[in-house]
Amino acid sequence: MTTTAVPVTTRKDWSSDQEVRWCPGCGDYSILAAVQMLMPDLGVRRESTVFVSGIGCAARFPYYMNTYGVHTIHGRAPAIATGLAMARPDLDVFVISGDGDALSIGGNHLIHALRRNINITILLFNNRIYGLTKGQYSPTSERGKVTKSTPVGSLDRPFDPVSLAVGAEATFVARTHDMDRAHMQEMIRRAHAHRGASLVEVYQNCNVFNDAAFEGITSKENRGAMLIQLRHGEAIRFGAENEFGVFRLPDGGVVTDRVTSDNEAHVLVHNEHVEDPSLAFSLSRLTISDHEPTPMGVFRDVSSVEYGESASAQIVQQQSEKGLGDLASLFRSNGSWTVK
Repeated sequence: MTTTAVPVTTRKDWSSDQEVRWCPGCGDYSILAAVQMLMPDLGVRRESTVFVSGIGCAARFPYYMNTYGVHTIHGRAPAIATGLAMARPDLDVFVISGDGDALSIGGNHLIHALRRNINITILLFNNRIYGLTKGQYSPTSERGKVTKSTPVGSLDRPFDPVSLAVGAEATFVARTHDMDRAHMQEMIRRAHAHRGASLVEVYQNCNVFNDAAFEGITSKENRGAMLIQLRHGEAIRFGAENEFGVFRLPDGGVVTDRVTSDNEAHVLVHNEHVEDPSLAFSLSRLTISDHEPTPMGVFRDVSSVEYGESASAQIVQQQSEKGLGDLASLFRSNGSWTVK
C-alpha cells in the first residue's frame, strides 16, 4: 500500500470564502489567523480535517475554515465529535467551543469526552461572558460580576477550565491567550500531535461585552511580570528578571515567592508527564484572580489508551468470539412487546 504525500498548502488554502463576521477587534480574529497559519505545518489534509462547533460567537469558526465543518447545537459539540472520531479515526477532529457553550449546557459532554480520552482536539475560547446573547454572565465569570443577568453581581463560584479538565483526568491540558500568536500555535500544535483528548484554553477578549478581562496579565506591559511560562524540565520562574518562582507546599499545594539564595534550590521544576494529576491541578489553582501571576503552557501531557481504539478492539473481539450477530433476530426476540 502506498500513500501520497500531503500537498503543500498556505493559509489561503485553509481560509474559506465566507465573510468573517465577528465584532471588530474581537480576539476570535487572532485565534482564527493563528489556526489558519498553523494548519499547513501540521501535515494534515483539508479533506480529512473537520471542525465541530456548538453555539456562540466561537461557533462560527467552521465557516471560516476551508475544511469540513459541523455547526451543531448548544453544548453538544464534544458529543458529535466523539461519534465522528470513533466512526472515522482517519480524520483530524477539532472542537471549537466557548466558555458558555462548553461549560454550561455542554459541561457533561465535555468532561466525558475528556475522561474517555477520545482522539479530539478541543479549543475552548474563554472570554468569561456570553457574547452572542449580548452580555450575560457565564460559568467562568468572576464572583461579583455585574451583567444583564446578574445586575447586582454574580454569586456563583466560577469554573476554571484547566482545573476542570485536569479533574476529569484529560491527558493533555494547556492554556494560552489571544495576544501571543506564536504561543497559541505551539499549544495547538502540541494538542493536535497528542493521541487522545486534548484541551487548550484560550484567553480571548470580548471587546464589546467584557473588554480587557485579561488585560491585567496579557497586556504587553504586564506579561513579563504576570505570565508564568510552564516549560517541561525547567524551574518555574517568572518576572522581569526571573526574580520569582513557584514552590511546592507541604500539603501539596503551590505558592509563588521571591527567589533567594536560600530557597533557589527548592523552586519547582515543571514535569508535565507526571501520571498523577494532582500537581497539574495545584498549578491550575495557583491563580484566583486576574491580578495575580498566571500559568501559561502545558499543564499535563500523559499517555493513555484512546477510547476509539479500545472500542474498535472490543468489537473485533466480540465478532471473533460470537460472530456478526443477527439484527433481525434481535428485533424479533422476546425482549420486544406490543403496546395497545
